[in-house]
Amino acid sequence: MRAITFNQLRRIKDSLPDGSMQRIGDELGMGPDTVRNFFGGRNFKDGYCVGIHLEPGPDGGLVLLDDTTVLDRALGILDEQLIDYDKVACG
Repeated sequence: MRAITFNQLRRIKDSLPDGSMQRIGDELGMGPDTVRNFFGGRNFKDGYCVGIHLEPGPDGGLVLLDDTTVLDRALGILDEQLIDYDKVACG
């Protein structure tokens, strides 16, 4: 399990290049709405819940991730784009 703030998670999502939700979904065998739900989306008509737990608190609250596969893939895409995760996550 990994903990990250909600705002850090959203900054990572917002830093991804266009098409990343579809790309991650294709690579992991899930729909893009399920990937969006991982990053805080709420489309449960076309997407599924992906094992995140929200706890209230500062910086948008704490997000506990059961499985970091989507996050790891997103960070890999940022790395490909030469985007420094620490600068993104810290705002």
